[in-house]
Amino acid sequence: MKLTVCIIDDDLVSQFATRYCIQQSQGDFDIITCASGEEGLSVFLDLVENNGSLPDVVFLDLVMEGMNGWTFLENIQNLFKGHVLPRVYILSAFSNTLDRTIAKGNQLISGYIDKPLSRSFLDKILQQERKRAGFSS
Repeated sequence: MKLTVCIIDDDLVSQFATRYCIQQSQGDFDIITCASGEEGLSVFLDLVENNGSLPDVVFLDLVMEGMNGWTFLENIQNLFKGHVLPRVYILSAFSNTLDRTIAKGNQLISGYIDKPLSRSFLDKILQQERKRAGFSS
């Protein structure tokens, strides 16, 4: 069984770099990419309708046109009550102390990562997430 990872980022270069980093790490992953919070919600609704579950891990940009990352998080918490929610890692190009403080207080957020995502940091995250999801290493 694969760990499902979703990247939600409107910066296509960052999206590509994160996807590439995941593809280069050890393990078998299904990778979903979304260019906006709205697209992410649509994909999540489709996933729940088709297979009853959400992604295991989300790498989420906070600063996006339209629906920002905070609004996306609020929506998934409201729309998917009763479902196992994904563990969210904020992936941001901006070091914002207020965002980091808010992120630490949000139970859905597992970490705050500065872009670009490093391979060694990603490997640690994915290894932890695979163990949490009950997959063998």
